[in-house]
Order: sequence, then structure tokens, then C-alpha cells
Amino acid sequence: MPWFVKIEEGTVDKATFDRYVPAHKAYVQELIAKGHQAKTGYWACFGGGMLLFQAASMAEAKAIVAQDPLVANNCVSYKLYEWRIVVGEEGEG
Repeated sequence: MPWFVKIEEGTVDKATFDRYVPAHKAYVQELIAKGHQAKTGYWACFGGGMLLFQAASMAEAKAIVAQDPLVANNCVSYKLYEWRIVVGEEGEG
């Protein structure tokens, strides 16, 4: 399955953002359980982060991102990219 990356930037104050973090973590755990190999985290300088996951297509990736509580509650703006691995387990090396 192709890899996708959601690069996000926070758009709300920290208190509002933090309200949705537990739901976001549960959402990512659900993606992991469904086989999407999801990983999430934030930049050390704060204000944004990234979600890395696998999906069958860009259409599926967009549907997955739309369900993220941080997206659904307008806590982040984001860009979604299909990541083509060049070197690594799935790349040619």
C-alpha cells in the first residue's frame, strides 16, 4: 500500500487543541489496528505536526484524514501528500 503524509499546522489556541488530542490518539490507534501503520507526532518547535500512514489510494487517504478529530474540529490546516519511498524497506535502495 502507498504511504501518505498529512503535514499540519495548528489553527486554534493550545487549550482548544489539547481538548481533541485524546480523541486524535485514539483515532491513530484505530488506524494502526486496521493495518494503516499510522504514526503521528508534533514538531519540537510546536505549532504543527505530521501523520504518516498507508492507504490504498489518495481517495482513501483523504477519507481517512477527514475523520481525524483534529481536522473534523478545525484545529489544524493541512496538506496531504502521497509519499513515494526511494530508499528503505519499500524503496529500491
